[in-house]
Amino acid sequence: MDRLIYLSMAGAKAAMQRQDALANNLANVSTTGFRAELQAFRAVPVLGDGASTRVYALETTVGYDDKPGPMQSTGRALDVAVQGKAWLAVQAMDGVEAYTRAGSLQVNAEGQLVTPSGLPVLGDGGPITLPANATVEIATDGSITTQVGSAKPQQSGKLKLVVPEAPMTRGTDGLFRPEQGDLPAEPTARLQSGALEGSNVSPVETMVAMISAARQFEHQMKTLHDAEQREQNAAKLLGTG
Repeated sequence: MDRLIYLSMAGAKAAMQRQDALANNLANVSTTGFRAELQAFRAVPVLGDGASTRVYALETTVGYDDKPGPMQSTGRALDVAVQGKAWLAVQAMDGVEAYTRAGSLQVNAEGQLVTPSGLPVLGDGGPITLPANATVEIATDGSITTQVGSAKPQQSGKLKLVVPEAPMTRGTDGLFRPEQGDLPAEPTARLQSGALEGSNVSPVETMVAMISAARQFEHQMKTLHDAEQREQNAAKLLGTG
C-alpha cells in the first residue's frame, strides 16, 4: 500500500509542476521573442534494500523550444527581428552579458540603446550610445547608421549578434546564458529591421497539454483515494479478528 501512496503522490506533484510550466508558456503567448519551455517526465529508481522495483516519475525541464516565432512587421526603425539561430546581446542587471530574441529596442534619456526593461543593448565594444535627435537605421548585419538633421549619416555602432553552438539556460530574469561564458560575435548573423519576432508558443497545443495534465492529476488523486479506501477496509478486516 505504501508504494501506491508515494508513487501517486510523486505523479500528482509532477503533473502540478507541468501545469505550472504550461501556464507560464500560455501567459507569454504575446511576449516578443519568447521561447516556450519544454517539459518531460523521467523515471527515477528508489535506492535502498528491497526497493529495486520502485520507480518515481518526476517532471524535468529539458530546455526550450528553439523554433522561430512568427514575424510581425511594425515599420518602426528600432524594432529588429533576429533571424535563424542568432541572438541579441544585452547587459543583464548583474552586469553580465546575456542574450535575448526580444528586439523592441528604445533609446533612453542618456541616448543609450536599451531593451523595453531598460537593459543596455551591447555592440562589439560594449553598450551603444546614439546621438540626440538622430534618425536611426539598422542594417541586416546589425550596423547602426544615424543622421542628425541634414548632416552626413554616420555609423554609430553595431549590434552584437551571436549564434550559440549549444542550447543556453534561461534565467529567472527571462534572459538566456550559455554555460561557457560570453559568446563571440557572429559576422554571418542577420536580422530584419522594422519587424518583431512573436512568441513561438502555440495557444491551442498548450491548452490541450494543460487539459491532459489536469486529467493526469485527477487520476493520481483518485489513486490516492483508492489507497485510502483499501487501508480502511484492511483495518476493518484486522479489527474483526
